[in-house]
Amino acid sequence: MASKGLQDLKQQVQGAAQEAVTAAGATAQQVVDQATEAGQKAMDQVAKSTQETIDKTANQASETFSGFGKKLGFM
Repeated sequence: MASKGLQDLKQQVQGAAQEAVTAAGATAQQVVDQATEAGQKAMDQVAKSTQETIDKTANQASETFSGFGKKLGFM
């Protein structure tokens, strides 16, 4: 009987340990997922800012050349 009790206790401890490992793995995966998502958001923001800067620069260049064309009588 004592052997059966020890076997049950061993199984309970093993089950609890497995649950703890599974929970730790899930938590670690959540951390990785959140870091990945944050990194993607940062990259999206960089891309958006870069595109906005390119657009502004292109518009300014276009306006500048248009002004030159008007001054030189091309337009």
